[in-house]
Amino acid sequence: MSDMNLCYASVRDLSDLIFQKQISPVELIDAHLDRISETEAVLNSFITLLADEAREAAKRAESMINRGNYLGPLHGIPVGLKDLFNTGGVKTTSGSRIFDNYIPNEDCTVASKFRAAGAILIGKLNMHQFAYGPTGENPDYGHMHNPWNPEKIAGGSSGGSGSAAASGQCTITMGSDTGGSVRIPSAFCGIVGLKPTYGLVSRHGLTPLSWCLDHPGPMVRTVEDAALSMNVISGFDPKDIASARVTIPDYSQSLNKPIRGMKVGIVKEFFDALIDPEVELVVRNAISHLESLGAELHEVSMPMFEQSQAISGTILMCEAAAYHRELLKLHAEELYPPVRLRLESGLLITAADYLKAQQARSMFNTSVDELYRSVDVLVGPSQPITAPTLLEQSVEINGTRIGTTAAVTQYSRPYNITGTPAITIPCGFSESGMPIGLQIAGKAFDEATVLQIAHAYESTTEWHLQHPPI
Repeated sequence: MSDMNLCYASVRDLSDLIFQKQISPVELIDAHLDRISETEAVLNSFITLLADEAREAAKRAESMINRGNYLGPLHGIPVGLKDLFNTGGVKTTSGSRIFDNYIPNEDCTVASKFRAAGAILIGKLNMHQFAYGPTGENPDYGHMHNPWNPEKIAGGSSGGSGSAAASGQCTITMGSDTGGSVRIPSAFCGIVGLKPTYGLVSRHGLTPLSWCLDHPGPMVRTVEDAALSMNVISGFDPKDIASARVTIPDYSQSLNKPIRGMKVGIVKEFFDALIDPEVELVVRNAISHLESLGAELHEVSMPMFEQSQAISGTILMCEAAAYHRELLKLHAEELYPPVRLRLESGLLITAADYLKAQQARSMFNTSVDELYRSVDVLVGPSQPITAPTLLEQSVEINGTRIGTTAAVTQYSRPYNITGTPAITIPCGFSESGMPIGLQIAGKAFDEATVLQIAHAYESTTEWHLQHPPI
């Protein structure tokens, strides 16, 4: 298998090759490091590349496997972590040079679980400063670029994770999602991005943005890769106060089950909102494809959809400002101005407004829970547009100009409010060759159903097999 094929192969295919000793972890890491060398000058996916450390880890993995100590599907697989996941002995910047010399003493829980599964950390990935933005801008370490068109945004805040997975720099990447920061870059970069149920994946050792909205999640190229990643990183963690005590299934077991008879809710308001006609057509075709596979389609209404931006924004701004309050006092002049403005704005929101937003959140969640009485999942576009031009402050949709941040978070924020699982998968391309995503959301802790329906679509289409030109 060529180096390029190794870089775009799935976790399942690579694990089979490693287990059968047809390739070695050393070969696999070298192929990815070569790919990074070829593309990084354009994409700027990484803040810290761990080439030497990854090669040494690959040698250890190869030795273990040759001795018969194979740890499972992730053994020897290259992983990249968004640079707000603490890594023992490796700097963790949270996207800011203020923390350029911060070296944690220990791994976060997610990193620890990846290491225990034999995965190899290849580097720390670029991100919007402090995860506070959906566009992937970073003046300290350079902006992130979309591998389908480097003049376009990779999305944020996990932009480096999106570009790295899409371009074959990493097999598995991890992002964090507070208002869409796993799903936004995944949709714009044409990959799979899963925001798990709140509390299913530990946040211990991650720099917070909003305690009650943050969700770590995998960003990969296939639905099965997401399932295999979830098998490793899910589970109760006493170090995370919000960690849930639930039984963790093998998320890959139900992937190939038919979806005939499953009830798919089409959220009416998602299509009533501003949406590019080309995106709408592609997404509706994708939903029709689910129907051809036997799913039953039902139009449903999310009556508080228009309030979701205000609910999410108020909670997020307050909690982000609270966490970064001392940072604002000591380092305000060093912050990226748009990030500083958002943090300072959060200080102006009253406690009464925050509590009203939490009350509205409860009402919103009750209304969404009601929808799941009649359907198994909710579907709609992942984004109303394809990736905007880098640093574009507003976008035009159907003759209406709207702020870029408001546009790209309108479909993702509702599921941060509910804390329930949501995945984006590639479902087509625009005429200009930019990826378009389908979002599938489900009930709390029902990742298995979300993954099953996503896999049914993916396995009967070929969008996920397309690779960017870079």
